[in-house]
Amino acid sequence: MDFNSFKIILASKSPRRQALIKELGFPFEIRSADIAEIYPDDLVPEYIPRYLAELKAKPFEGSIREGEVLLTSDTIVLLDNQPIGKPKDSDDAREMLQALSGKTHTVVTGVCLTSTEKKSTFSELTKVHFNELSNEEIRYYVDTFKPMDKAGSYAIQEWIGYIGVRGIEGCYYNVMGLPLNRLYHELTPFLR
Repeated sequence: MDFNSFKIILASKSPRRQALIKELGFPFEIRSADIAEIYPDDLVPEYIPRYLAELKAKPFEGSIREGEVLLTSDTIVLLDNQPIGKPKDSDDAREMLQALSGKTHTVVTGVCLTSTEKKSTFSELTKVHFNELSNEEIRYYVDTFKPMDKAGSYAIQEWIGYIGVRGIEGCYYNVMGLPLNRLYHELTPFLR
């Protein structure tokens, strides 16, 4: 596979996703469009990220050129099969982490790949097992790391992941926002 024969168009402002794509070694550029992340109320929670990933691809229809693959994605946290998004403020972040404390939740990332010739959408699930977190630990994390842009109010690669996550089942990078192993293999057909 010639990594320089194509370019990924990453439609994301997320610094974590940008860093992850860079680590895969693919040439990429950032393009972004603001969309309202609204989904139907009756959508099965597990399908929300796939729906939103496809929605995020719509503004780019017709602008993808030969040799480019558009990558759009969305990540949510499911606790007891209920979606948990990004916190509104510090109080909301603390409440989310208290809800996750001592429980297992699921992180779901939906990815949509679009080229001039094809389109593919998939999602990846990872179970995350949290320790019991004290109010002091939660307060420290929220005040220090300001997780307002993160689904579920946490980033596994930060302090809370070191002390709070006792284990995962599935892809670690999926919890960060992109399931790299699956993404690499899903990209392969686009590059031939």
